Amino acid sequence: MSNVDADSPFLGVLMLDTAFPRIPGDAGNAASYPFPVRISIVDGAGALDIVKPGGPNDDLLEGFIKAARQLEEEGAIGLISTCGFLVHFQSRLAQAVNVPIIMSGLSLFPLLRSALGNRPIGVLTASTASLTSGALDAAQIDPDQVHIAGFEGCPAFADTILTSEATPSQAFDAKAIEAYAVQNARKLIEQCPNIGCILLECGNLPPYAPAIRDATGLPVFSIMDAAHMFWSASEGQLLRAQ
Repeated sequence: MSNVDADSPFLGVLMLDTAFPRIPGDAGNAASYPFPVRISIVDGAGALDIVKPGGPNDDLLEGFIKAARQLEEEGAIGLISTCGFLVHFQSRLAQAVNVPIIMSGLSLFPLLRSALGNRPIGVLTASTASLTSGALDAAQIDPDQVHIAGFEGCPAFADTILTSEATPSQAFDAKAIEAYAVQNARKLIEQCPNIGCILLECGNLPPYAPAIRDATGLPVFSIMDAAHMFWSASEGQLLRAQ
């Protein structure tokens, strides 16, 4: 999947092997980006292969390395992924390629903490258990610095995204997911009024960022900000190359 002409620079996106719709705003939808992207699906890396306590098995790493190197060879100026739990592979993938790579919105955490005067950060995640059982450690995040809300209790999300089924068991309901995202964000603020921002672990959640911002008055960050950062950083180089 791509919105880029052959031989043009682009941002590379490593995507899980899933069947649910990738709506506008989702990290796995090429139309979500105002610049050229090329999306590479990593075969056999389903949602439940990655989103699980302890993180993905190492036998999946080679598929991501192969896809990342292929995108780099084709001209990617940087790489991101569609799943925040791929933070478990961050360091090894970064060592495998020669372009910048951020596999998870969680990797933005240190920058956001510094920018917000070390105030706590609210994290919305696909799976609380998976986040607290390895992913926070992989992202080098102190659990005491975050307040977390997951989407396991949202049927519209869990039954279509957190599933191993080739065909999700119910129709995708973006409005229901958005309502749940807003509810979760408000709960985080109730728990900790001093939260400085909301960070979206999951690449499926950026479509709901505007509603979260409107409901909370807080800035909302995600893997999409890493994508924009990479492209912005590369623009001068790309212009000089033309």
